[in-house]
Amino acid sequence: MKKTYRLMIAVGLLAIGGLLTGCKSAQQMGLAKDKTMDSSQFVNITDVVPDAILEIRYFSTYNFVGARIDGYLEPTALLTRVAADSLRAVSDELKAHGYRLKIYDAYRPQRAVDHFLRWALDETDTLTKAYFYPRLTKKQVFEGEYVAEKSGHSRGSTVDLTLVDMKTGKEVDMGGTFDWFGIESHPDYGGGNPETLDFEQKVPTFTSEHFYNRMVLRSAMLRHGFLPLDNEWWHFRLAGEPFPDTYFNFPVQRLR
Repeated sequence: MKKTYRLMIAVGLLAIGGLLTGCKSAQQMGLAKDKTMDSSQFVNITDVVPDAILEIRYFSTYNFVGARIDGYLEPTALLTRVAADSLRAVSDELKAHGYRLKIYDAYRPQRAVDHFLRWALDETDTLTKAYFYPRLTKKQVFEGEYVAEKSGHSRGSTVDLTLVDMKTGKEVDMGGTFDWFGIESHPDYGGGNPETLDFEQKVPTFTSEHFYNRMVLRSAMLRHGFLPLDNEWWHFRLAGEPFPDTYFNFPVQRLR
């Protein structure tokens, strides 16, 4: 009887041990799956760059989808700590020349990118075509990589921004609007050298002043470690970003 009792206890302990091991594995697996929900290495941009102006387009309906984008719970902007510190250096430099930064978007959860993709695949939805992509089809929007299955924004060290003139309080004229899908949004649209290009003949709606304004922003961003994108004058990614392979999915809301 004692042997049987001991055997039952041993079997019970083994079973409990197995359950605990299984729970531990499940917890470890859960943690691995949830790393995209970890915002611990992110900061509110305005905590680091208090002079930054926020105009978070994807929290509003004023964007190429025409609706608030999935994952944007508050009109705020987040970045990894290292990217925000670099952006502070950009801001400090530009403030000395009379400019403030205006942020359109920064960290973007994967669920928002998925929302963009659903929009791109729905050819019947042309609500905003006249305002953001009048000369392109949805297929061309995707082929031109204006919309993609993955975005550097989801890695947390990419920002979309422009300049505001501190004297007038108005946006600096970049010769084009944020999220305009077309060659006019290429940073070097119009030629590249405003001193030799005949803007009046080649691109009458784009002037040397527009090109100069884009280069003010671009030069400051490059000097402080950000890399540009070939087809969007407003888009910059931090070189040596801390999470090059992680696409985060926690929502955009103020970190507390």
